[in-house]
Amino acid sequence: MHPRSAAAALCQLITLGLLALLSWAASAQPADDAQVRARQTWEAARAAAQAGPSSVALSGQAHLALPAGRLFIPQPHATRLLQAMGNPGDDPRLQGLVFPDDGSDWFMTVRFDPAGYIRDDDARDWNADELLTSYREGTEASNEERVKLGAPALEILGWAQAPVYDASTHRLVWAMKSRQKGLSAEDDLGVNYNTYLLGREGYFSMNLVTGLKDLPQYQGAGQTLLAALSFDEGKRYADFDASTDKVAEYGLAALVLGVGAKKLGLLALAGAFLAKFAKLGILALAGLGALVTRRLKRKPAPGAEPPAR
Repeated sequence: MHPRSAAAALCQLITLGLLALLSWAASAQPADDAQVRARQTWEAARAAAQAGPSSVALSGQAHLALPAGRLFIPQPHATRLLQAMGNPGDDPRLQGLVFPDDGSDWFMTVRFDPAGYIRDDDARDWNADELLTSYREGTEASNEERVKLGAPALEILGWAQAPVYDASTHRLVWAMKSRQKGLSAEDDLGVNYNTYLLGREGYFSMNLVTGLKDLPQYQGAGQTLLAALSFDEGKRYADFDASTDKVAEYGLAALVLGVGAKKLGLLALAGAFLAKFAKLGILALAGLGALVTRRLKRKPAPGAEPPAR
């Protein structure tokens, strides 16, 4: 898929995401009730957490060598936590969440998508500037509809991390800077640091969520966790059998322009909300109490929407 051909798809994906968010907002619980439920959700998640160092089995496909100082929240608690942070719906691909246990301001989602074997030939030819242009065009094209729906217009600022693919390890990393139009302080922006590992039957995505200003500090944690993830024998990219295995209908660039576009569109809607409110979930799970209460009382910035998955 040529980068510019993704613009229309990006527009459609973001519009669909907006409709889902607006539907969720209409049925949201009162603030006090939501705070009580969020506390209960955190307590249950902490009780179910697996602490590192340990080996976490994922979807019968891979294992994560969870380092010391990290906590893995399994399902169904992972989904409930995301919902408590304002993320609607239930993603069957979600395997769990990783949190630091020292109160650092980040967390990571872990998903497996059984898309099949993804050919990575297009990584040799893609152009980061063209990919960025496609994102910008798609965002501008969708802004008119977004405003009609009562959501803020968006703008793409550039790459926080231009797409990088390592053909020897079959790992992909990228991150986009975006914001609501009218905002000026980058300190209020959230970002997804997107990392992927390709396998025989699909791919894992491990996406670190933090504030844009904090990405340089925490992206190393995302890289460490990506390196700690490995497919089981028989499930690796090198185990692909062309005579029997399913091949994905899209190439590697679609993980940036297609699959990634939906996440970007939803995340960008969050704007300051992610940095100022949704970080109620970014805390030391070992010590709830007053810190949880303080973060739960934070209010979203004016015009902000719930953050992305």
